[in-house]
Amino acid sequence: MVTSARPTATTSTDLVDQHSPAPAKIALFRSLFRGREDVYPLRFESRGTGRSGYQPACANEWIRGVCEKPRIKCSDCPNQAFFRVTDEVIRWHLSGQDDKGRAFVMGVYPMLLGETCYFLAVDFDGDRWQEDAEAFLSACRQFQVPLALERSRSGNGRHAWFFSEEAVPARLARDLGSHPRTEGRLWASLTRLQTWILSV
Repeated sequence: MVTSARPTATTSTDLVDQHSPAPAKIALFRSLFRGREDVYPLRFESRGTGRSGYQPACANEWIRGVCEKPRIKCSDCPNQAFFRVTDEVIRWHLSGQDDKGRAFVMGVYPMLLGETCYFLAVDFDGDRWQEDAEAFLSACRQFQVPLALERSRSGNGRHAWFFSEEAVPARLARDLGSHPRTEGRLWASLTRLQTWILSV
């Protein structure tokens, strides 16, 4: 069922906050952002163009004669050596730098191989992002679907996060995330999600 966030490595009466030990924070993070464990994307920013994005973290990146980016995409590369998600990697992400002091921001691939996921992020931006986010939150409250809200990196938008204890069919998550501003379709999506929750 879709649920509020709670840590897996602490007792039910413990809360994880900024004063909690690192292992508790890492355990909470991993209990919420559950995705593929065999690979994770790493944020990059081009010094030349200023362009930023995410790409798979790979041990062979830019090794001459092995890595052939950008001619060959990472997903098609025969020399993939992707790094796995570990507690150390999560610690780097939460602290903002790796063990060598370099900036470190990771992402997550939420889609599992069985086409399910444990969380969904809905992005609100544009001129009406505040009104859209509040309307979305109100609709979710009426359906008793808990979510968490945060401001986007730019400050000019908002993200709504759904977390689930059970793996949710990705088609339901996509459906819900595709129509956050269309009231009728949003309600239909929430109804389907609620029906699935009750059937689990």
